[in-house]
Amino acid sequence: MLDCGVKNGWIQFIEFIESRCSSAEFQNWIAPIRLVEANPEKVILEVPNVYVQDYLLDNFKEVLCNFLPLLASGEPAVQFLMAAENPLPVAAAPEPVEELPANEFCLNPLYTFENFIEGPSNQFVKSAAFGIASRPGKSYNPLFIHGGVGLGKTHLLHSIGHYAKEHHRKLRVQVITTEAFINDIVDHLKAKSIDKMKRFYRTLDVLLIDDIQFLQNRLGFEEEFCNTFETLLNQNKQIVITSDKPPAQLKLSERMVARLEWGLVAHMGVPDLETRVAIIKHKSERRGLSIPSQIAFFIAEHIYNNVRQIEGAINRLCAHSKLMSENLNEEVVEKILSELFQHNAPNKKISVEEILKSVAAVFEVRISEIKGESRHKEIALARQVAMYLAKEMIDDSLMKIASSFGGKTHSTLLHAWKKITDQIQINELLRRQVQMIRRNIETV
Repeated sequence: MLDCGVKNGWIQFIEFIESRCSSAEFQNWIAPIRLVEANPEKVILEVPNVYVQDYLLDNFKEVLCNFLPLLASGEPAVQFLMAAENPLPVAAAPEPVEELPANEFCLNPLYTFENFIEGPSNQFVKSAAFGIASRPGKSYNPLFIHGGVGLGKTHLLHSIGHYAKEHHRKLRVQVITTEAFINDIVDHLKAKSIDKMKRFYRTLDVLLIDDIQFLQNRLGFEEEFCNTFETLLNQNKQIVITSDKPPAQLKLSERMVARLEWGLVAHMGVPDLETRVAIIKHKSERRGLSIPSQIAFFIAEHIYNNVRQIEGAINRLCAHSKLMSENLNEEVVEKILSELFQHNAPNKKISVEEILKSVAAVFEVRISEIKGESRHKEIALARQVAMYLAKEMIDDSLMKIASSFGGKTHSTLLHAWKKITDQIQINELLRRQVQMIRRNIETV
């Protein structure tokens, strides 16, 4: 029996979905569904196989609730029947999907979760990325990863792509830079095929887009990206974006910033000393070079702002080891990597602000927190280290130096200096951190 009101609700649902997905998607997944029975208590749908049933519920359950009767639990009151005469998946041989060849770039085979070195500065981001790759569109959407250059944002982006392609073979995954996306728009505008491009991007299951900061001050391109963004989100398709800044600091429209902040915004910080050592050991071993732990620590203490610089250092060491039969020690390593290492500038005048900036970067806190009154363990330690270095490196009155720390007294400065002086004698990690900060401040 077909109740007219419920039947009309199903027809409206079909029209609504058809207007929001590609013709290929509609023909493969929605058109084969047949309404068998409709009454105010339940709707019976005939589907060719369980794949179509799962597709309908995974992607459009919430939409179904707006058009069909509901159970007491709030779920759509839908019962499915399998069509015995059509046991094979309708989507097993889908219509050819338009491909976008020009500006797509391939996944980097080295950028996988297995090759990603995890540490305190990136543990949360890596966990979020892996969760998304495991269940695209089911958790954080969009995921917005931001952080400095060379910290591993692109590595995680490609890792998601690799995992999704391997474990969700039916999903259409696209990884692309923002610059390439803009070039696609330009190319298709010239070829008068912009609709083809729109159909391509708006029927993806997972869109991974790198360096969204290149969309700043390009309103026309931003609008197209925002429309694609909203279309995919409305279909519960997964979006992951990387940037060098958080959304609020990007020069984008309020509409775009709001969309980027819809899901999870995660920061990727500078890796700590132990993580950098692990990266050096891992990457050198993959290149067939065994670096002793002492040498790995020596390199990590000198190169710390950029993982790509670490990779460059390993490449140089590998090349040297192949050409010269010379054992690696600190003197040899410093000679080979002299351009990457930081050197003292004896005549440079040091300021409190420079010290604060360097301490904040290493301890991953804000300068305002160091100057503030917070007694949080990490912030208090960063504050004491900054005061210690200020007394050691600045030739000025203690009272004047202390006043630069949010109006602290000279006695507070002396207390911090004495505490850090004692601690670096027994705490090897803190000693290395202080040395690293000092080298950074003295960089020419």
